[in-house]
Amino acid sequence: MSKREVHAVILAGGSGSRLWPLSRQNLPKQFLALDGDASLLQTTINRLSPVIAGKNVLIVTQEVHAKGEAYHALLPYQTLFEPTGRNTAPAIALAAAYLMADGSDPIMVVLPADHIIKDEVRFREHLSVAIAAAETASLVTFGIQPTRPDTGFGYIKAHRDDASSNIYAVDRFTEKPDEKTAEKFLQDGDYFWNSGMFVWRASAILAEIQQYLPEVHGVVQAIVAESRTSGKFQQAVEKHFAAMPSISIDYGVLEKSNRVSLIPCEIGWNDVGSWQAVHEISRHDTDGNALQGNVVAVDCKNSLIRADKRLVAAIGIEDICVIETADAVLISRNNQTQRVREVVDILHERGSTEHIFHAKVNRPWGSYTVLEKEQDGFKIKRIEVSPGARLSLQSHRQRSEHWVVVSGTATVTNGDEVVTVKKNQSTYIPIGTKHRLENLGKEPLHIVEIQVGDYLGEDDIQRYEDNYGRG
Repeated sequence: MSKREVHAVILAGGSGSRLWPLSRQNLPKQFLALDGDASLLQTTINRLSPVIAGKNVLIVTQEVHAKGEAYHALLPYQTLFEPTGRNTAPAIALAAAYLMADGSDPIMVVLPADHIIKDEVRFREHLSVAIAAAETASLVTFGIQPTRPDTGFGYIKAHRDDASSNIYAVDRFTEKPDEKTAEKFLQDGDYFWNSGMFVWRASAILAEIQQYLPEVHGVVQAIVAESRTSGKFQQAVEKHFAAMPSISIDYGVLEKSNRVSLIPCEIGWNDVGSWQAVHEISRHDTDGNALQGNVVAVDCKNSLIRADKRLVAAIGIEDICVIETADAVLISRNNQTQRVREVVDILHERGSTEHIFHAKVNRPWGSYTVLEKEQDGFKIKRIEVSPGARLSLQSHRQRSEHWVVVSGTATVTNGDEVVTVKKNQSTYIPIGTKHRLENLGKEPLHIVEIQVGDYLGEDDIQRYEDNYGRG
């Protein structure tokens, strides 16, 4: 293992649209549990724990996740958040600069948050080799031995200069090929899937970014310069990030650099990029079905059926994917599930919200569940506030709110008054009035909220005070 500090940089900013409807824009797949009780993000961190301590884990994600539904999942770790997603090169550049801010030059183990690796012992063996190689300023990538001619991955051609070495020299990167080319790559034997997992020194990747992506490097330098004066790196990111271009580290740097090397891996890797991939990694019954939740399957074969809220019954289906959530159901052939993004695009064009939020939305203070969607000028929610938590001091320009306490005791700021509202009591918040809901008790607080107004969107909110840094 390297004498340098080794830090994990976990990239957790993706939108996860390929696993809709379980994955939503505000709670994408990296924060969900797909194969067990732990989220994909936590599983990624746990995989590293024998070699990298939790204090050396840095998560790069989007602001909407850091201050929203993923708030509690991120709390134990260092976090950098981007105001908006700009692909992997800006995220990696920011992480490298952040880790070098104290004058050190650590090894960075850069991993996507949402991959599954079955053989974790072998992965850590490869990781040790990669860390040693990174000492020499090499940019090390993990290449996955292909098992099929897949057109969904980028490919890396590499060769072994030294027969005794576990590290290959990289010849070239190839973007996602067509089926015929992918078949040729598989037969060739010198091509590997690009896993998106990398190991390098922070200074080494920043030097390559400076050479090949000067615009990205310039923005990072502005952030570093300001943070040296203010001592607030995140604040400097928020100020300068809008000037950052959107580009991947593969396309922007690795395809051009002559310092890239590859470690070939057979580690049971899966990027969980579609529901078909989820079916592949799931436990199957004797008919090849992967069933989760309250499911009844009669004469079904090779199907993925997942029930989140309701009973799902299926008869005589084969090679079908059924994903049920409280407010949306996906039905697709297994080999068509990569087209889920088309559905998400249509929902976006319609102005729908089912691709953004679940019916139940987690917040740092608790959660809310939409019981009745906006119609005829009203909306109904169930709100749960955790013990000791409180919402922001806020107001709304276009709606009033009626609160009925159904469990627990609420402390309510309503204009200039602070009142206690108990079970089976209610209060009314007029349009434009500053208000706040708190739970000072030891049990969860449950209220039913009825919103009335001409516009009932979640963006009709002005915050004056907030415990969680939300503007």
